[in-house]
Amino acid sequence: MTMATSGPSSCDESFTEIFVESSLDGSREPGLLWMPSEGTAEALVVGLHTWSADRLTSQAGFLPFCRERNWALLLPEFRGPNLVTSSRAMEAGGSPLARRDIVDATRDVLARHFAKETPPVFLHGGSGGGHMGLLTAAREDFPWTAVSSWCPITDLVAWHEENSDYRPHVAAVCGGPPGPQTADEYWQRSPLHFAKALSRHRLLLAHGREDRAVSFHHSWNLAQRIEAENPEEFYFHIFDGGHEIHHEAAFAFFDRTLQAAKTTELTG
Repeated sequence: MTMATSGPSSCDESFTEIFVESSLDGSREPGLLWMPSEGTAEALVVGLHTWSADRLTSQAGFLPFCRERNWALLLPEFRGPNLVTSSRAMEAGGSPLARRDIVDATRDVLARHFAKETPPVFLHGGSGGGHMGLLTAAREDFPWTAVSSWCPITDLVAWHEENSDYRPHVAAVCGGPPGPQTADEYWQRSPLHFAKALSRHRLLLAHGREDRAVSFHHSWNLAQRIEAENPEEFYFHIFDGGHEIHHEAAFAFFDRTLQAAKTTELTG
């Protein structure tokens, strides 16, 4: 599954590879960190790789937008690609271990590089990264400043039926095809069921109407459930396009988030 991204397609900046111990199983999990060379970053973006990718293939999409804003960028691995060829498939794909890896890595970077003052922290991803971002925001205890999710899978049972190319990979993540033995895995890994928790976040959810890899109904169905929870800061966008992540729009959302916070501080 190819995810179209906006912005430059190459990356010539150096990242530092980090390893963070999981607070759940003690494993040392890798990630990549980019810090502005000119000094302390004004914010931290946690960028999430897509379903079939990993931290090493996710640099170019996120970095230019962080660099121009003087923001730090963290690319956690969260147990690698969600593929049948991965020996850790069930540890990936929205598992408690993968979700906690994202939070553990974020907390580690904040403790090491932002000890004096916690900056705004943004969670951002598309496709499998959008799926992962929604689950992490909903199911882990962390105060994200804002969350951006593009073309996410929100219902793994539905996606297993809809996308024959990815059917074996979904089954690998969940321990088999949908059925009585795997029903809980599919439910626990599907953001559709956690609308109430998501309604408490400042959230941008966007999806291309012509998406052939993940139907826009995944986001449409979740959006209706979130709206039913009377959210205060939920932004939903169906755009003309396919399976795409628009980084410039996501970062503009983060910019507005910071501006709104500054306005509140001045008037409050």
